[in-house]
Amino acid sequence: MKAHTLPFVLLVAAFAAVPQLALAQDPPPPPPGWTGSASAGLALTQGNSDTSTVNAAYELKRDTGSPFVLKSTGLLVWGKSEGELTNDRLSLDGRLERKLNTKTALFGNVQYLRDSFKAIDYLISPTIGLSRVLVKNDRTELGVDGAVGVVWEQNPDLELQTDGAVTAGQQFAHKLTATTEVKQKLAALWKMDDFGDALYTFSAGIAASITAGTQMKVEFLDTYKTEPPSAAVEKNDIAVLLSFVYKF
Repeated sequence: MKAHTLPFVLLVAAFAAVPQLALAQDPPPPPPGWTGSASAGLALTQGNSDTSTVNAAYELKRDTGSPFVLKSTGLLVWGKSEGELTNDRLSLDGRLERKLNTKTALFGNVQYLRDSFKAIDYLISPTIGLSRVLVKNDRTELGVDGAVGVVWEQNPDLELQTDGAVTAGQQFAHKLTATTEVKQKLAALWKMDDFGDALYTFSAGIAASITAGTQMKVEFLDTYKTEPPSAAVEKNDIAVLLSFVYKF
């Protein structure tokens, strides 16, 4: 073989090997299917004060690789001090997303809230909107969403309020280390007839892994209602939750 033809032969051999290398690569992982977590926390004190606080939460996600993704979350916070109820809050959220591309999705969402200390017997708000992933990599994810719909709010001894609703949300998650992660969420709901009547929910927490499937989590939760149904109801409620998390 002549010396000047050797580079050409090597180049052809390299291109011929490319399909074989591609076939040798591992296939992409299958869709995760059902994933999520369940958490619970309990605090008891006795002596100068007798208090008990319970919190329980869950997160569910179903992703089969189709354009549709189902998500749901829930949180219960209940507490007593000296025999008096000090906290009674239940929030539930369900969402069905239709992926438009890798970063954008159309979704339908239903929000439910019961909060006795906000004088909310129930608040139900179905909405339709768009979500957008702004940042997503191995360590960090940042997303935002916006939607419109309807809200029904029932307060003690008052008539049922029905109004149009506008919502907005922001979600952030970041892995500090292989075993520690932080999460933060902000959600807002405005009533169309009076944008001054709004409900804001902010949460931020840090979780550290105990095993591959368990964590200990500390979370800060702030709920703010701009126009409570009564002057006796505080606009702002803050809770700090410590819980044990099981991931599946």
